[in-house]
Amino acid sequence: MPEKPDEMVVTPWRVEGEIDYEKLIRQFGTQPIGEEILEKFRRYTGGLHYQLRRRIFFSHRDLDWIFRKLEEGEKFVLYTGRGPSGPVHLGHIVPWIFTKHLQDSFQAKLYFQLTDDEKYLYHEEFSLEFTTRTAYDNALDLIALGFKPELTRIIVDAVHIEALYHLAIKVAKHITGSTIKAVFGLKDSDNIGLTFFPAVQAVPCFLESVVQGRNVPCLIPAAIDQDPYWRVTRDVAPKLGFYKPAQIHSRFMPGLGRGGKMSASQPETCIFLTDPPGEARRKIMNAFTGGQPTAEEQRRLGGNPEICSVYQYYAFIFEEDDGKLREIWENCRSGAVLCGDCKLKLADRVAGFLERHQEKREQMRDRLEEFLFSEEERKLIWSRGLPKP
Repeated sequence: MPEKPDEMVVTPWRVEGEIDYEKLIRQFGTQPIGEEILEKFRRYTGGLHYQLRRRIFFSHRDLDWIFRKLEEGEKFVLYTGRGPSGPVHLGHIVPWIFTKHLQDSFQAKLYFQLTDDEKYLYHEEFSLEFTTRTAYDNALDLIALGFKPELTRIIVDAVHIEALYHLAIKVAKHITGSTIKAVFGLKDSDNIGLTFFPAVQAVPCFLESVVQGRNVPCLIPAAIDQDPYWRVTRDVAPKLGFYKPAQIHSRFMPGLGRGGKMSASQPETCIFLTDPPGEARRKIMNAFTGGQPTAEEQRRLGGNPEICSVYQYYAFIFEEDDGKLREIWENCRSGAVLCGDCKLKLADRVAGFLERHQEKREQMRDRLEEFLFSEEERKLIWSRGLPKP
């Protein structure tokens, strides 16, 4: 736990406290997304995705290099993933939404890694059977968002390890135990699987290069808490003859409580994609807002959308129109709309989204195999990774 309630802790396994994104940029050594990068997105995609306009994606490594490669005629591959420790919630899909936008805009292939091995190693109470079963279930939420099967390959680590292992050990040979301890805060009492796992998570950065037999640029859209993995990977990549992976980092979607990111460990403050719509409505109606204690005070003094979880739900996912989002902001500030009414409108949107998503999720259950790493692809990568006699 943080020493102070508001102390910021951001690691791949723990995010707590009040998040200072400017401080994270300085601590992690990343670059803010400036106007030059945004202009390149406008040029290539015909506009800016709302998550870029609102600086939900705010930081990067080597995005300028990715665009230089595009100008030279080199396409990039996408890579992101999920640690399957339970149901997917709305906060998890924030980077997935943007990843789909990138796939659609650039016709980019996506490697999506489900790290059932990591979650098994990290959580004492989990069996490997549980995390692998959860991985397949989580995959349904990804493909229900509309990713293209011909451009998407889902990797379940423990199942597809033969395609990953030869590269993982090459990565591992160039990372010391002291580096892993320093970057991830591991202790001598932690199991050795956690020390090796960062090598496995590095592998999808290089898979398309192995498939094509030439270096292929890789772009990773993910929340910034995953950045430590790629810092290590970027150090190793040149030693193996690969490009360093580029990254674009998102902020954390807040939970429905007061402060903090959405977290499955606080189920009342987050909405899972498998929640019944009525359950989601109940959670939203109990959400923390920036409103006043009474309706009279709200009309007279107005609310504070800056700290309102309901407003953040609109901003992160549920209102793509900037003009309409600004109207929600102004109605809150002026007291023209009461918090209960704002919650009801959001509850309708979220419930509608869940109904559509869950229907699509069931429809895609029989198509999951189309998205998984095929046996032929795994054998190809495995054979190309073997040492030459």
